[in-house]
Amino acid sequence: MSSERLSGLNALVTAAGNGIGKAVALRFAREGAKVVAVDIDGGALDGLGQPGIAPLVLDATDPEAVDAAVRAHGPFDVLVNGVGYVHHGTVLDCGPDEWRRSFALNVDTMYNTLRAVLPGMIERGGGSVINIASAASSLKGFPNRAAYGATKAAVIGLTKAVAVDHISQGVRCNAICPGTVESPSLAARMKELGRQMGGEDEARKAFVARQPMGRLGTPEEIAAMAVYLASPEASFTTGQALIIDGGILA
Repeated sequence: MSSERLSGLNALVTAAGNGIGKAVALRFAREGAKVVAVDIDGGALDGLGQPGIAPLVLDATDPEAVDAAVRAHGPFDVLVNGVGYVHHGTVLDCGPDEWRRSFALNVDTMYNTLRAVLPGMIERGGGSVINIASAASSLKGFPNRAAYGATKAAVIGLTKAVAVDHISQGVRCNAICPGTVESPSLAARMKELGRQMGGEDEARKAFVARQPMGRLGTPEEIAAMAVYLASPEASFTTGQALIIDGGILA
């Protein structure tokens, strides 16, 4: 389904090779946006070669590379920050290197893209920033998500700061906070957890059990919310952490 709600908009979507990022890039293109879809994994971008999408290999942890990409392909009306990494364990299970890696991927990448993209948005009179956070954040603690929850709490804080700092310049900034969503990264975590629980089926049951709705979310459901936030329909919405979690926080 498409309605050209994003017609004429230029969008940058990070981590677009898989999962939520891929669903967002595909949906944005169907809604009329011109999408620069970036990912560090060039092979993952192969499925995005279609009208309206320009795949680009980019390491979002490299600020110079991000700046160069934005200069070459921007300015952008919409920025979707989707890079993410889930560390499994308590704070005692998370060594300094894994802690730093969690923040480098989940927070620093957003810092890099924001600093590169915001000046163009401000010069053009506004734009929409959409950060992918999580229900596991300042909103709720989840078992074995110490580093991940800390980074996603930082994402919500960064989202609110950007919203307040740039509201008078026409920039809106919101965060989407999903529950557990079907994705290649989730499949990998299920496989790993399955080794401890007697099989992947048991691991899946454990993930589904924490969703009051009785199922996992889909990337397409998250993409639908991203379309709303990117569109003029959300022109009065900024600084919000929008929850889409199957009832976890109900």
